[in-house]
Formats: sequence, structure tokens, C-alpha cells
Amino acid sequence: MEETDVKRGDRVNNLASAEEKERYVKSIFSTIAKRYDVLNTLLSFGLHHHWKKFAVKLANLSPGDTALDICSGTGDLAILLSKKVGSRGKVVALDFCQEMLKLAQEKIKAAGIINCNFVYGNAEELKFPAESFNAVTVGFGMRNVAHIDKVFREIHRVLKPNGKAICLEFSHPTSPIFRTLYDFYSFKILPRIGGFISRKSDAYFYLPNSIREFPSQDELKIIMEKAGFGEARYCNLTGGIVAIHLGIKS
Repeated sequence: MEETDVKRGDRVNNLASAEEKERYVKSIFSTIAKRYDVLNTLLSFGLHHHWKKFAVKLANLSPGDTALDICSGTGDLAILLSKKVGSRGKVVALDFCQEMLKLAQEKIKAAGIINCNFVYGNAEELKFPAESFNAVTVGFGMRNVAHIDKVFREIHRVLKPNGKAICLEFSHPTSPIFRTLYDFYSFKILPRIGGFISRKSDAYFYLPNSIREFPSQDELKIIMEKAGFGEARYCNLTGGIVAIHLGIKS
């Protein structure tokens, strides 16, 4: 009997350990890296560009500031951040997938950006001193970490006082009707288009299941508050398909 889409997604999400999840996620992104940007634009109908711009706007950075983009992928947020901090500022792009970082470096070099450094590393163990950054961003990467609470504690540690944590992530649509339509697209259409183009079908069965298992908007807000962000809040975009959570270090 052919394996159903939901069971297939469950199989790739129910991994035995944090280490196994890390290896699995890294293998996915290593495989789809070269097609990642095209697929993001196609599967989000181009909306991911607008979501990212709004997230960076919320960081409210000034020229000369420092910013860290974790789970940076191909560097879209890092590029936007570098424009905000200017030539006197600095941006660090961190990811645990070398193939994605390589593509990010190529994009940033092509854009003529010189104020961005690249670091291979794990978001759960940031190798930076405390109070190093004015803002820390993570775009569509929090679903892929093993311990969300640990990542937020690390973000809180490396932020300067009054620094901002910005988490842009797929979330849970607020309308039941919209949620049903979105689930149909996510579980039936997206895996087939993404799998056909990327030639890595598991990646796009993993995606909708990782969204379904991710904490709700309110649950993620509580996780941030427990990590030390006393002013955590969020806003929904595109009917809750995406949410941006903002935390300020007091």
C-alpha cells in the first residue's frame, strides 16, 4: 500500500533525537540549496519578500548597529539588515548548512555588500559574547531547531539591553475556512510542486508537518517570555500563514 502524505510527513518529523533531527534537516537543505530561492518565491507566490522586509523594519536598526541573523539560509534577511546598519554597522549571518551559507556569500558579494560576515554554527550554541547585538533575527528557521526554548535563551543572552529578537515563521491561520484551504495546499499541492522542482520530495512533506507541529502564536509568545523577553508580542501576516514575534531585552 502506498504511504499517505500525512504519514510520510509524520515519519520524517518523528525523529529519535535532537541529533537525528539536526542531521536530517541539514541533509534536506544541503540537497535543495541551489533551488531554495526559486522555490520560496514560487510556493509563497512572492510573498516571502514582503514578509522579510516587514520583519527587518520591526528590528528598527540604525546606521552603526550590529545584527545577527541565525538560520540565515541563503541570506535574504542578512542582506536587508546590512542595508539598515550601513557601512559603519555589522551583520553576522549564521547557519549550520555549508551549502546554504555558500549561496548566501555569493548573493551578498554580488550585491556589493561588505559589512556582512558568515559563521558556520548552531543556533542553540551561539559562539558570541553576551550583549553583542542590537538585533537578532531568524526567518523560517525556528521550526528546524531541536530546542526552541534554548535558542531563545541564547538570543536573549547575545542581545544588548533594549535589543530586539525578531522571529519570522510559518504559523497557524486564524480562520477555520482559511486553515482548511491552507492545509489542502500545504499537504497536497506544495509537496508535489516542491518535490518535482527540488527532486527532494521528503523536504516538502517535512515542511507542512513541521508547521503543524510548531507552537501556536500564543504558545511561542510564552516560550519567548520564559526565555527572558518580558515584552514579547506578535502580529499575524496573510491571515496567520506567517507570524512575526518580537521580543525586547530589558
